[in-house]
Amino acid sequence: MDPRTKAIHAGAVPNEHRAVAEPIYRTSTYSFDSIAESQERTERMRTGSGPAYFYSRLGNPTNAALERRIAALEHAEAAVVTGSGMGAISAVMWTFLKAGDHLIADTALYGETHALFVDFLTRFGVEVEFMDLADVAALGAALRTQTAMVYLESPCNPTMKINDIAAIAETVHAHDSATRVVVDNTFASPYLQNPLLLGADLVVHSMTKYLGGHSDVIAGCVCGGSEDIAWLRYTGIARATGSVLAADSAYLALRGIATLPLRMEAHCDNAERIAAWLAASPHVATVHYPGLATHPGHKIAGQQMRRFGGMLAVELSFRQEQTMAFVDALRLARIAVSLGGVETLVEHPAGMTHQSLSPEELASAGIAPSLLRFSIGLEDPDDLIADLEQAFARAQRRS
Repeated sequence: MDPRTKAIHAGAVPNEHRAVAEPIYRTSTYSFDSIAESQERTERMRTGSGPAYFYSRLGNPTNAALERRIAALEHAEAAVVTGSGMGAISAVMWTFLKAGDHLIADTALYGETHALFVDFLTRFGVEVEFMDLADVAALGAALRTQTAMVYLESPCNPTMKINDIAAIAETVHAHDSATRVVVDNTFASPYLQNPLLLGADLVVHSMTKYLGGHSDVIAGCVCGGSEDIAWLRYTGIARATGSVLAADSAYLALRGIATLPLRMEAHCDNAERIAAWLAASPHVATVHYPGLATHPGHKIAGQQMRRFGGMLAVELSFRQEQTMAFVDALRLARIAVSLGGVETLVEHPAGMTHQSLSPEELASAGIAPSLLRFSIGLEDPDDLIADLEQAFARAQRRS
């Protein structure tokens, strides 16, 4: 099916009342006709061999409907949903890594992901090595027998760097087919990019962002092979993190996904227009948007993405205080973390989403002190441009 059809119908199963919208199952536990039945359900849950509603930390029918839809969109055998994007990432780490393992991660990552790797994984004996995964040859040289996982984003948060997912996966698996390549696909969404088709082993999303799409739900998911997902559900989520998604939140995510294709096309339309306008502005030093031919990852993005997304980053020609004045002067674009909603958001990564990074780590990730990240929403682009124009004019008066 076309992604537009999948977003509405994939994974749907009849319910007893033939309700068109997925019912919300607000239950913590499930009853059995016998002890034998409870044991049989537990085994199905542990192996991933079928629906096994035992306790809602382990599975819920509303969540299962969402998992089927996400798996279809990401071309995955299976998916499991979590209480947040960080819950998804943490569950992957606690499930597939152990003391003595070597994790290679890109230098450009979401700030809290970086903090998880540096501040927590290392406490438990996992060696974490950060490197620029755009240099695939250097990655190949860094792989070891102990390398259990390679972790990356593309596009990267917040720099919009593009990593060649297929080349990375081919290099890693040529070294050791058991080494998992994990891709955070949040910025692209499954509508624009499918890392599993490019050779990745697992895909994570913060469904809070484009999949939910309305800034009203916190959720995450992991997509991949059925064995890995069963292991994740039974160990990483049920036992290690307990990062369970509430059924009401699953319902909101399902509602959001139904319009994902329409929203992503509109996000891309607006972001392409805004990026081109900013690139022509005398107040802008650099626009980081893979849809621009000047972006160093433009060619690779064109090969692995259907379009170039709704996220962009800019560095202004202003002094630091003028840059902050520009942000403060915006009226339609709201100052806020998160992204992927219908409204346009702006944030200052060095002082907001990535403030846990040291100056050296920020520099290594390519995050300039003046960098601003925009999540371009669904407003009329002329109104957004007018907002940018008035903010530039107000910031200039600070000179």
